[in-house]
Amino acid sequence: MSGQSGRFRRWLRRAPGRSAFPGAPPAGSGTGDHQDERPAGTGDPQHIRPSLTTRSVAREVFLLQLVLVVLLVAAAVVAFVVQARRDTMLDAQHRTLAAAESFAHSYGLQEALNSADPTAKLQPLAEEARQASGVDALIVYKLDGIALTHSDPRQIGKHVIGPYAEAARGKPFTRTFEGALGLSVISAAPVKDASGKVVAIVAAPVTVEKVQKSVNRQLPMFLGIAVGALALAAGGAGLVSRRLRRQTHGLGPAEMTRMYEHHDAVLHAVREGVLIVGRDGRLLLANDEARRLLDLPADAEGRHVGDLGLDHRTAELLASDRLATDEVHLAQDKLLAVNKRSTAPYGAHQGSVVTLRDTTELRWLSGRAEVARERLRLLYDAGVRIGSTLNVERTAEELAQVAVPRFADIATVDLEDSVLKGEEPAVTGSELHRTAIAGLPPDHPLHPVGELIRFVPGTPVAGSADQAPSLVEPDLAGNSAWRSQDPERTRRILDQGVHSLAVVPLRARGVVLGRVDFWRSGSSPPFDDEDLSFAEELAGRAAVGVDNARRYTRERTMAMTLQRSLMPRDLPDQDALEVAHRYLPAQAGVGGDWFDVIPVPGARVALVVGDVVGHGLHAAATMGRLRIAVHNFSALDLSPDELLGHLDELVTDIDVQDEDSEETPAITGATCLYVIYDAASGRVTSATAGHLPPAVAYPDGRVEFLQAPVSPPLGLGSSLPFETAELSLPEGSRLVLYTDGLVENRSRDLDEGLEALATALAGPDRTPDDTCATVLQSLLPARSTDDVALLVARTRRLDPADVAEWDVARDPAAVGPVRNACVRQLEQWGLHHLVYGAELILSELITNAVRHGAEPIHVRLLHTRTLICEVSDGSSTSPHIRQAKDTDEAGRGLFLVAQFAEHWGTRYSPRGKTIWATQVIGPDALPSVEEPSEHLLSRWEERGGW
Repeated sequence: MSGQSGRFRRWLRRAPGRSAFPGAPPAGSGTGDHQDERPAGTGDPQHIRPSLTTRSVAREVFLLQLVLVVLLVAAAVVAFVVQARRDTMLDAQHRTLAAAESFAHSYGLQEALNSADPTAKLQPLAEEARQASGVDALIVYKLDGIALTHSDPRQIGKHVIGPYAEAARGKPFTRTFEGALGLSVISAAPVKDASGKVVAIVAAPVTVEKVQKSVNRQLPMFLGIAVGALALAAGGAGLVSRRLRRQTHGLGPAEMTRMYEHHDAVLHAVREGVLIVGRDGRLLLANDEARRLLDLPADAEGRHVGDLGLDHRTAELLASDRLATDEVHLAQDKLLAVNKRSTAPYGAHQGSVVTLRDTTELRWLSGRAEVARERLRLLYDAGVRIGSTLNVERTAEELAQVAVPRFADIATVDLEDSVLKGEEPAVTGSELHRTAIAGLPPDHPLHPVGELIRFVPGTPVAGSADQAPSLVEPDLAGNSAWRSQDPERTRRILDQGVHSLAVVPLRARGVVLGRVDFWRSGSSPPFDDEDLSFAEELAGRAAVGVDNARRYTRERTMAMTLQRSLMPRDLPDQDALEVAHRYLPAQAGVGGDWFDVIPVPGARVALVVGDVVGHGLHAAATMGRLRIAVHNFSALDLSPDELLGHLDELVTDIDVQDEDSEETPAITGATCLYVIYDAASGRVTSATAGHLPPAVAYPDGRVEFLQAPVSPPLGLGSSLPFETAELSLPEGSRLVLYTDGLVENRSRDLDEGLEALATALAGPDRTPDDTCATVLQSLLPARSTDDVALLVARTRRLDPADVAEWDVARDPAAVGPVRNACVRQLEQWGLHHLVYGAELILSELITNAVRHGAEPIHVRLLHTRTLICEVSDGSSTSPHIRQAKDTDEAGRGLFLVAQFAEHWGTRYSPRGKTIWATQVIGPDALPSVEEPSEHLLSRWEERGGW
């Protein structure tokens, strides 16, 4: 069979085939007779798959399979018939022997043989046994060969001829013998008497013709099975051939051979990478060159291109539907020109074919060029990694980490102390701080990080900052001058295997900031002049980052110093509010968030929170200017809306002035929230300039936001008036003022932040300090990108017993009773030592209101840590203190008020004005009742008036 298949294969190779290229005519044919079997819509009609012909591999394989099946079926039929005949003959032998032995040992056979007529008795028994056993005859004959029974009665009494000698000797046997019945299978068995002597022989023959008929009866069934098997095999071969024809596109053997040779050449011989990628992004085929260029794993085919460890840009191109022409991609250390085309017009399965060509012109250059490329890449990495943070120490660490191990085995960075502090580097000096180390274990012999290094004069590495030499020492062991710097330490360094050193200064803007030392040890080659040039380039790039970090450190230090000087250090003493505050600068640096607590007259306190956009010195300076302005405007005792109006005008004027200055940028944005709390009435008045509303946490656990009318930020020049919102608060309520850094960040919008703030404030009452801690813990992330100002104030109310009020009629006669009532109230409060001054103040203020003011006239006394006297009327005319002449009969009233009061002033309201004056409560309150009024006049004259 193997020889036949070999001849068949040789015949296939000799058979004429078609061209391996689609569309080419077959060999020896002018036009060809191919039929297009491509499914509709699959592509170019010129690429036609030929029909099943004698030249196609599918047809030849079908014929080969059919011949093999016929031969196998024929062989199976022959083998089956032979085996069936053999089995039938064997069965005939066994049956005849069994029949002969059974009859020879049957009961009554001895008696019949000894009877007068044995035939008469044995013939019926023999016929009955013959029919039961299926043999052709049961012949019984004596040893003399005379037949006693026979299936043919004519043979009875005749002499039997046959090979019965063995049976006569007492042993049964089976033979094929030509007897009276013809060629038969005959078995003979001896009949023995009681003494074991053979007295007769029983023979049982079956004709071979009868055996053959039995086999012939089964032959049609055998042939039917064979024909069915042949049909099934032929059908299977046809299906296989049909499938093969589809897979091979009806190509002939020679064409298939050429295509395989071409495929093998593409995979192994061509020096251009070829990839075929399926529509799902899986790699279907890769030739040897593509595997080499892309360093593909052995099991790359069948895997998704994203799992092959390719460059992200290359993997994205291979997996996408985008076409490419000579795109340059980086693979390992090679630059590849990538071309990509779709296979849709040429194959049944849509995908793409990619060709790769190595365009790296430096791959065949010397090893020096390879080192140069690696160093260019190192310089690129250094530009990306060094200076990622504006931190001097971190920048030095990045420089050391970039250099190790790609350029040096060990790298150390030493900087001047002034550089670490953000200051300008010293002009002279021989001391540096070890700032960073890379490439050594913790127990290394070099100077540790943080240690001050003093260089011995005269050594190669010593030199002032203005000299700062660059040097390379290829053999440290042979340099005695270097070893003299620190003999014991240098010995330990050499014992570590360090053998070469390159020292390069860190120079930026012509100023030396420090230096970097590169060390090589073990089997690394020593440094040379070319290495020193590269080290200088690397250090030059790093020095820019160090200098930027230094200047940022200086600016941040100045900004923080400025901000600390401008922010309130201690909150003022007052009785209206219990206040706690927090300020957290952003990670990026000092910002423009600020807060303030300002006591204002009348048992009132102003709470202020503001935010200036930006970070750094400008934001801190702007914040200081706004805070000072708010303090000055608060001294005028303005309402929140009026104060913000003046502040807005001030910011607008500042922006106009800064527009003319190139060095000072304008204020890009500022917000402010101004709140006044009155402890006597429990009333809160607030106004906002683009700032977030304050939160109010009531004693019962409720939280709400005091929404003031919307107003623009400061300095926009909108000319719109600011409006106020008012609310009465019970004692123990908490006012919470904050900046947007608390509630808003990149991962949380404003509404979510306000809801989180309300959740943190809700619940049981807490002290302001505990409230600050809870809010910051609940709302702030680990690293905040914006600074945060938080101010929490818990309200207090004046005891009604510490407030006294009277309405005064506009009648000069009403002044005396009200003054006397005030004196009695002071005596009830135990303020006897203030009665004289308070009586003068009230008399003057009430008299002025009656004479020059308008109704309604109202007097109020507030007993806090000071005594506050207030006289209100409906007029908006404000009195002014002046120096009276000797001949003037009036004009000295306000002078007396100013002398007896600690402070005095005027505030306006929608209903008029209020003139107030405060007196210090204490044993040292002056002036006393013993001091005559003429002394006051003389002191006023000495001071030059008011």
